[in-house]
Amino acid sequence: MSVVTPPQSEAVEDLDLFRDFAHATGVQRERLQEAIVARYTGLVKWIAGRYVNPAVDREELEQVGFLGLVLAIQRFDPERGSDFVSFARPTVQGEIRRYFRDKRRWIRLPRRVQTTKAVLAGATEKLTHQLGRAPTVAELAAELAVDEEIVLEAMTVDDHFTLYSLDTPTGADDHDAWTLADTIGSPDPTIDLFLDCRSVAPALAQLSERDRTLIELRFFHEMTQAEIGQQLGYSQMHVSRMLARVLGQLRESMQDS
Repeated sequence: MSVVTPPQSEAVEDLDLFRDFAHATGVQRERLQEAIVARYTGLVKWIAGRYVNPAVDREELEQVGFLGLVLAIQRFDPERGSDFVSFARPTVQGEIRRYFRDKRRWIRLPRRVQTTKAVLAGATEKLTHQLGRAPTVAELAAELAVDEEIVLEAMTVDDHFTLYSLDTPTGADDHDAWTLADTIGSPDPTIDLFLDCRSVAPALAQLSERDRTLIELRFFHEMTQAEIGQQLGYSQMHVSRMLARVLGQLRESMQDS
């Protein structure tokens, strides 16, 4: 099965459709996107069909391909006058390949990729000696008599196809090494605090020196209002009013930003 390039008149209509989509908003934009997706459904099914194997559900693979199609639609610039099929194909393929990479630990590779991968290292070494440099994908494909896409898949696919326990040691010493579980990140409760501090920084910079000192003593040094009053020479009531004013000013500044 091959991708048929639209006649010139249809290609012009497609560009007009993309121009309408680029300027549309809301419901109209959603409807135009649905129309474009329907128009290029065959492209997604054709690309997905090239990657189908017994370990993968075809419908699921096509859904991944449609995600790539939508991304391509949103990125396509009709003013460049390029062919949308040529533009969208790498994006759809990229999403499908990413899907396989995410499942690489338990999905069996297509036989043609397995076969190519098995002889790729030998071919690379041979051509490197002959050419005096690293071979290109095209040269490797010619040497192995396969398509360049298969060579690319074989080069980028993960070398590991077995599941490992989270208790597997990551070092040479089984007694002292960290396990895989130790290398997995966990939520950092200070991230939200960091983001809040970064967000409020511009607003703090606009305060007077006295107001910044007030905020620093209250929230960084965690002093009470009475302690702040003693240090700055104000009554506790006056400190309370100043804090309320400054906090209100900061809140308004962050809402406007």
